Amino acid sequence: MLIGVPKEIKNHEYRVGLTPESVAELVDDGNVVLVETNAGIGIGADDDVYRQHGAEIVASAKEVFDRADMIVKVKEPQAVERAMLREGQILYTYLHLAPDPEQTKDLIESGSVCIAYETVTSPDGDLPLLKPMSQVAGRLSIQVGAAALQKNAGGRGVLLGGVPGVAPAKVVIIGGGDVGFNAAQMAVGMMADVTILERDNAVMERLSAYFGASAKVVRSTPTLLAELLKTADMVVGAVLIPGAAAPKLITRPMLKSMQTGSVLVDVAIDQGGCFETSKATTHDDPTYEVDGVVHYCVANMPGAVARTSTYALNAATLTHAKRIARLGWRAALESDPHLRAGLNVCEGHLTYDAVGEALGIETKATQDLLA
Repeated sequence: MLIGVPKEIKNHEYRVGLTPESVAELVDDGNVVLVETNAGIGIGADDDVYRQHGAEIVASAKEVFDRADMIVKVKEPQAVERAMLREGQILYTYLHLAPDPEQTKDLIESGSVCIAYETVTSPDGDLPLLKPMSQVAGRLSIQVGAAALQKNAGGRGVLLGGVPGVAPAKVVIIGGGDVGFNAAQMAVGMMADVTILERDNAVMERLSAYFGASAKVVRSTPTLLAELLKTADMVVGAVLIPGAAAPKLITRPMLKSMQTGSVLVDVAIDQGGCFETSKATTHDDPTYEVDGVVHYCVANMPGAVARTSTYALNAATLTHAKRIARLGWRAALESDPHLRAGLNVCEGHLTYDAVGEALGIETKATQDLLA
């Protein structure tokens, strides 16, 4: 199969769809891999490194899209990229369609076959292709939140871990999944006062056993969240409904109870955000203020640590990429129900129900399309 890797063009997105080592594995399997020039610069891999691993370097994204049977990316295709997709071409990347009607419309009209990393499942019900970036974003959320709490950044001027004689910052993490767990690890490690809100009993038991007395794990209710907001220095939104729009857990009126200079970090912003006042920001201009509360809502947080993120992502995505390249998309999906769960758009049809519900678009069953 001809596999194409364009350079990512989203604001400050330094990741790349395939590492040089991943290219080598695909080439060893008999595939041809086209890599746009300078696509790997952000992870420290120049064109010569890719050539040494068997890639063919091409001059433009247009050539990649024109020639490739499958496009492997990291972030959702931007408008200029969507315009280059063609009927039957495979797109394998993060999509996050639920809050993005324009992208959804363009992908449907392109006639391409779009497999979203974030909805591929595993036998135990996890989201294995989303997990590595959830881990990165969870850990980063505390790092960037701590910086946003500094007075020079518009925050309260609070040190996350405090010092002897001064209490540490109060960090509230909404959601105890992969993002929340990793955020809590970092916040506890920085000696903050950490509370994790969760609703699943099994998850609460697991978190409690792991953190012990170093973090409070409590059942999430609207009343408790409202009470915790009054004294929180930082709140991390870490909720996820696979493929669907994130629920709005903190409303605009609730901000009025928060301390001036407190910080909201919305890791769910790719799915529309879990705060009513959230709007996607970029690494160029990552924060804004609403009613005295600092919001950090960068939609591609892991792009800031591109090398770590790319290698973590490829460790999860490469197996499926090799399977698609070997069998073709149809046979690959027919033979693997977990990869099949990643199909979001197929040859002019939306196939993921949660996206259809969020956007009011009729969906078609994947099984019908495969048949």
